Amino acid sequence: MFIQTQETPNPNSLKFLPGKKVSNDGPYEFLYENQTEIPLLKNILSINGVTGIFLGDDFLSINKTQDEKWENIKHIVISHLNEFYDEGNEFIINKKSELHDNNDYGEIENKIIKILETKIRPAVARDGGDITFKEFKDGKVTVMLKGSCSGCPSSTLTLKQGVQNLLCHYIPEVKEVLAV
Repeated sequence: MFIQTQETPNPNSLKFLPGKKVSNDGPYEFLYENQTEIPLLKNILSINGVTGIFLGDDFLSINKTQDEKWENIKHIVISHLNEFYDEGNEFIINKKSELHDNNDYGEIENKIIKILETKIRPAVARDGGDITFKEFKDGKVTVMLKGSCSGCPSSTLTLKQGVQNLLCHYIPEVKEVLAV
């Protein structure tokens, strides 16, 4: 199995593309070994310098400390992934969840979520990250950045020039976008 890696805008995050499904239950982020019982994820999180794993549909983003070098981490992660898929596993996360129900949100919130899901999230996923809606209040949209986007030096620029401009264009009620 050939696992590709891809640099992200965040120098402390690397995207791993196994060429197979990673999660069939949406995105997940793990920052600590005790957050999961999945041996593969525990093994990766125990690698010296690894600070988090973000799982997308068909990729993993691994975050590391600034002083650790990728050459010390990359081959170990690839080895763990190869072993996992060679054992016949189809997914790292294999759950069937109910569809998200946005009925608790108002019209504006549903519009924001739709734009985030259809226009912004796919672009953020290409860089190894994710963005999720948290709140809309007094013209301010609060979102959470995960994966490669978390702690990325260019995430503030992306948030203001990309996400904020797009949401303000489509939804006049939106005045500002903030990350938590």
